[in-house]
Amino acid sequence: MSQNVDRSVLEDDGESSSVKEIVDWVSRGIIEGRLLPGDDLNSVDLAKRFDVSRTPVREALFVLSREGLVDWSPRRRPRVSAVQLKEVREIYHLRAILYAEVSAGIAARASDADIESLWAAHRRLADVAAKGDVDGYFWANVAFRDEELRVCGNGIFKEVLDSMRMRINRLRRLSTSLPGRLHRSCTDHQRLCEAYAERDGVLAAALNRSIVLSALQAIELAWDRVPTDVDVPARNRKRSR
Repeated sequence: MSQNVDRSVLEDDGESSSVKEIVDWVSRGIIEGRLLPGDDLNSVDLAKRFDVSRTPVREALFVLSREGLVDWSPRRRPRVSAVQLKEVREIYHLRAILYAEVSAGIAARASDADIESLWAAHRRLADVAAKGDVDGYFWANVAFRDEELRVCGNGIFKEVLDSMRMRINRLRRLSTSLPGRLHRSCTDHQRLCEAYAERDGVLAAALNRSIVLSALQAIELAWDRVPTDVDVPARNRKRSR
């Protein structure tokens, strides 16, 4: 998994790989729903799991706190942060704006090889969608978005989106897991690739904006049925694991 870990925290020493490993494990657990909002992240347990001292564990939790996945309030144990609908809406509206611009840039500047690389990324989406593999589709979708940013070539867009990568992936995984979303998303991405192939920047921008806002709408409609806050009943937590 490729997460945008803050390299200023991970110094080039013997502990940096342990910190990254812990960040990756915890963030993947949160993104894929094995760690739920309000779950404690016990530093002693994590140190035992990864056979390290508590120092790299604290550094990893600090990174995750800065990324918005962990709530580490003063005098309280670190725990998986809650997701607020207001934050979800703000993130998705910003993504819709940025990805519309990304699409316009792709249509204007992409080479034939770039378009083929996007089609290849879409074929991987279609393969896992056909299997009904939600986790596989999610990570294939992450790869498709990364390929869009590469082809677009706008470093500022990439920097902004990378700065929200962990929170975005958490929400994107949530939207992908909702009933009916996987196959609709795959169809929408096919239409987007067709617009790229036709070099139709206006249509591609509209489609990408629609893809992002459609995911937001699905989350909003299902908000009362997903574990997004710290007050999820314990029986639901057990069933979700």
